[in-house]
Amino acid sequence: MRVIADLHIHSKYSRATSKNMDVENIARWAKLKGIDLIGTGDFTHHLWLEELKSKLKPTSGGLYQHNGINFLLTAEVSNMYKKNGKGRRIHTVIFAPGFGAVEKLNKKLAGRGNIASDGRPIFGFDVKDIIKMCLDISKDFFFVPAHAWTPWFSVFGSHSGFDSVEECFEEEAKNIYALETGLSSDPGMNWRLSKLDKYTLISNSDAHSPIKLGREANVFDCELSYKEIINILKKKDKNKFLYTVEFFPEEGKYHFDGHRLCEVRLSPGEARQHKNICPKCGKPLTIGVMNRVEALSDRKEGFVPKDAIPYKSLVPLIEIIAEAQQKAPTAKGVQEEYRTAISSFGTEFSILLDATEQDLKNSLSQNTAEAVIKVRNRDLYIEPGYDGEYGTVKIFKEEELVGKSGKQMELF
Repeated sequence: MRVIADLHIHSKYSRATSKNMDVENIARWAKLKGIDLIGTGDFTHHLWLEELKSKLKPTSGGLYQHNGINFLLTAEVSNMYKKNGKGRRIHTVIFAPGFGAVEKLNKKLAGRGNIASDGRPIFGFDVKDIIKMCLDISKDFFFVPAHAWTPWFSVFGSHSGFDSVEECFEEEAKNIYALETGLSSDPGMNWRLSKLDKYTLISNSDAHSPIKLGREANVFDCELSYKEIINILKKKDKNKFLYTVEFFPEEGKYHFDGHRLCEVRLSPGEARQHKNICPKCGKPLTIGVMNRVEALSDRKEGFVPKDAIPYKSLVPLIEIIAEAQQKAPTAKGVQEEYRTAISSFGTEFSILLDATEQDLKNSLSQNTAEAVIKVRNRDLYIEPGYDGEYGTVKIFKEEELVGKSGKQMELF
C-alpha cells in the first residue's frame, strides 16, 4: 500500500509554533493533505507527551492512531557544545519505538538538561552521547541528522562546526543511516557528494503550523509498522521507498548566500567575488546551502547515483491557488477554492500527485489547473531564499495572466 509519511513536525509546545498544533488539528490536516503517517514531534516535552498518551491509541504495528491517521513517536533535539576548540551545533530527529522507551529516555535527558522549557530541548553535551543514551534503552531507536545543510544547526551547515557525518558523530556514525535534506536542499544537490551515497535521503515538513504539513514528505509502498519503516530507511530499500516530495530548494530560507538586513542575496560565485563579505555593510555573509554543497561536493551538478531514490518537487496547493487568484494564501476566496478542490479530489496529494491533466481541467478553475500542471513540469520562476528569508516562486509570467485575473503576485 502507498504510505505518504511526514516524520518531522513540531507541537504547540515548541517556540514559534502555532497553538493549533495539537493532536486533533494535526490529524485533521494530515487527512486533508493525504498524509497516512506523521511524526508526533516533541515527545521530550512532558505536557505534549501526556496529550499524546491520552489521545493516541496503539496499533499492532508499533505505531499509534488518532482519527484514522497513524503517528510515529518523534522528537527533535538540539546539541550545542564546544569540542576541540570549536563551537558545534546540531539538530537531530529521534524516532522512538514506543511510549515506554520515550519515558525512560526523558528521565535520562531530564538529568542532563531542561526538557520542560521547549518542545525542542537544548543540551550542552556531545550529540553522540544522546545516541548512546537511546541505544542503551532500546536498539530500536533511530536517528536522523535534521535539515542537514542549513547554516546554523546541522551536520553540514556553514556555521555548525562539521564537514562530515563521521566528524559529527564519531564512533556513533555507524548508527546513522539516513539524512534529512531540509527545505533548502533536495536529493539532486546531495547526490553531488559521493560520501552520502550510503545514506537514505528523507524529506519532511518540519511544520510549525497545520497548513505546512506535507510540504515535504516520503512516499513508501509498505505495511504500516514502525519496524518496517525503520528497516526501509536502514536498507535504503528502493522497492519500498518510492520517492520523496520536495520543496523547490530555491524557496528555502538558506539556499543562497546573503545578508538579510541589507537585502543582499548572492549566488556562491558572487559571494566568493566579495570574499563572503556583505558589499553594503562589510559584515560576514550568511553562507547558504548551495555554497556548502559546492564546497564539499566531488561531482558535477546533475549526477545521479545508480541506487538513488527519485524525488518530485511540488508547491503546496494553497500557494498554487493563491497565485492563480493573485491573492494572499489567507484570502477568503483562496481558502474557499482550496476547500472545494479538496472536496472534489479527496486530498491535496491526490491533486498534486495523482490527478490526470484532464481531471484537473474538469474540476479546478482554469488558472489553478494550469498552475498545477506547470508545477509538475517545473515550469517556474524562482528567486532563491537567503539568510532566513524564504525564496519567492512565480508560476505565471506577467503576460500569461493578463486578461485572466489582472495583477501578478508572488508566492511566499
